[in-house]
Amino acid sequence: MMTIRFAKTSDAQAIADIWNHYIRETIATFNAAEKSTADVKSMLIQKADENHPVFCAQCDGRVIGFATYGAFRAGVGYAHSKEHTVMLAPDASKLGYGGALMRSLENHCRENGVHCLMAGVSAENTVGIRFHEKIGFSAVATLPEVGYKFSRWHDLVLMQKILSK
Repeated sequence: MMTIRFAKTSDAQAIADIWNHYIRETIATFNAAEKSTADVKSMLIQKADENHPVFCAQCDGRVIGFATYGAFRAGVGYAHSKEHTVMLAPDASKLGYGGALMRSLENHCRENGVHCLMAGVSAENTVGIRFHEKIGFSAVATLPEVGYKFSRWHDLVLMQKILSK
């Protein structure tokens, strides 16, 4: 049975393992520096302090995914626009966990006055683009060659979902 809950510092290693898979193996993130358990623990504490929690999907006692959000851009004019991250363990995709994580995250955003949620998705990550479209995001821009990883340039698709009308 799957549950969605706030992440705890004891989840840091599992979250780092999921994240590092995407860092090492894919262009889902343009980040090339792996996350240590200490890095993730620090992030969990900081996100909780900022009221931008990290949500975990857990199934049969195992953390199988996470989602969080934070500032989209600096400055008071952007205070109600946020950017999110959602990642699942490679063996947990297409089972509904990503959608469940995003529903929890979006509800938290709405309860805290977030007007729109942004996603930056590699143009080559067609699975990520389709996932976001399925949950109501629209592509609003493509930024050519803004990411560099695996010795080549990558385009970034910005996607947006308006949460409040």
